[in-house]
Amino acid sequence: KFRSLCSKSSLLAEFGDRKVELSTANTYSYKKHVPFQEYVDVLLRPQAPDTLGSTFYFFGGNNLTEWHSLFKHYEPPPYVLPHTEGAYSFGIAGPGTGVPFHWHGPGFAEVIYGKKRWFFYPPDLEPHFDPNRTTLSWVTETYPHLPEDEAPLECTIKPGEQVLYFPDRWWHATLNLDTSVFISTFLG
Repeated sequence: KFRSLCSKSSLLAEFGDRKVELSTANTYSYKKHVPFQEYVDVLLRPQAPDTLGSTFYFFGGNNLTEWHSLFKHYEPPPYVLPHTEGAYSFGIAGPGTGVPFHWHGPGFAEVIYGKKRWFFYPPDLEPHFDPNRTTLSWVTETYPHLPEDEAPLECTIKPGEQVLYFPDRWWHATLNLDTSVFISTFLG
């Protein structure tokens, strides 16, 4: 049911006229509000490798009241951490987009449509990256030249295959390999 409600036609019919909060895809994010229809029609597109990290990205900042009709159908991962509660962060993004390296508390990530590649470093091993450049530029310019002992842990998640756990304070970056619909459950 949730996957069906996340189709482009369903999302536009239900939320097209609602304002969504966009964040820039750089490590130090800035905000912008636009109608969801405008985001889909104008901003949801593949990203070029030379794009700066200030490009806008729809992930998080969801108005939980306005998006309740969708979120009430989501079945979160059956996993928990003691003494935490989950908060949803929903997003839609084009191929080549993603969020450069950053860290925060723990949670779970799931892809509803598309594919998302993740890169991880433990808290005590800060990766070499430019916080104002995209993950795509890091993957094409920096990643191929990393010595083997500086390579990140990585995986790609797809719909229905798996739920990804991201640990507390681990550095991570994401790269959408397709136009993707995804949701994370942040534990706090």
